[in-house]
Amino acid sequence: MDALSEVLKALKLNSGIFLEAEFTAPWCIDSAPGKDDVRHILPSAEHVTLYHLLTEGTCRARIPGVSDAVALEAGDLIMFPHGDGHRLGSDLQLAPVPAETLVVPSPGGGLARIAHGGGGARTRFVCGYLACDSRLCRPLLDALPRMLKVPLGQGPAATWIIDTLRRGAAETHAPRAGTEAMLARLSELLFAEAMRYYLEALPENERGWFAGLRDPQVSRALALMHAEPGRPWTVDDLGHEAGLSRSSLAERFVALLGEPPMQYLTRWRLALAARALKEGRDPIVRIAGQVGYESEAAFNRAFKREFGMPPATWRRHSSNTV
Repeated sequence: MDALSEVLKALKLNSGIFLEAEFTAPWCIDSAPGKDDVRHILPSAEHVTLYHLLTEGTCRARIPGVSDAVALEAGDLIMFPHGDGHRLGSDLQLAPVPAETLVVPSPGGGLARIAHGGGGARTRFVCGYLACDSRLCRPLLDALPRMLKVPLGQGPAATWIIDTLRRGAAETHAPRAGTEAMLARLSELLFAEAMRYYLEALPENERGWFAGLRDPQVSRALALMHAEPGRPWTVDDLGHEAGLSRSSLAERFVALLGEPPMQYLTRWRLALAARALKEGRDPIVRIAGQVGYESEAAFNRAFKREFGMPPATWRRHSSNTV
């Protein structure tokens, strides 16, 4: 399996679609999710990425003070991987209306809705979220821009996703059994398609996690580490499996990802351990073994260096903050 698939599988994304919107020109909204809004979408989420999929019309989007405006049309997905507040509108020079003041909850339990604007050209989109453990998301999220536009409408493979989402959103007017689960899975497919698009469109001289995925040998090493994090890997082992010498793999890994293979593996192991400590009740010594530590003492030292406290303390703290 490839490294991207292994990471997406490990993330255990919580996802779904929570809003259907229709705007008529002229319009401009400030879509800046605060902590209370994120908690409302998904109470237990540590990190939430919001996205909008245009199903009709056009608009523009930008992050104030951070990005230039980008033009969007039907079939475009605009994603904010780091949860930045942003503006959407037919005219971003207008005074923005806070989106939260326009939301009308669905009385029948379907999607919340927005209908707003000046009566001109119509734009429709659905809004979704993807939530995950911030530590497990870090390799992927750190490599993504603050705002990511994905022209799904230009790819025939994604057409069925968009069409199904349209039908799913329409179905929420009269929800049926399984509608929520279906929309959640489609939301994850959208995210995977967006990551594939970003990887394929990456400039040749780019560095970072996605650049590592594009390199055949580094990608192979990443896939192995993510598929079997508890295996007692060495750089020699990884290099042999990837078809490179130890020194060549280490050099290429650092050049693309900015850190040595074993340092990357350690961070990933400890992120997995942190999730296991939070979500389950397995003894710490068992978790240590599952992520590749031969002794609980060595695991405790490594965990404290990464998180600033021993695993037992971190577990108690996490259970008190859920």
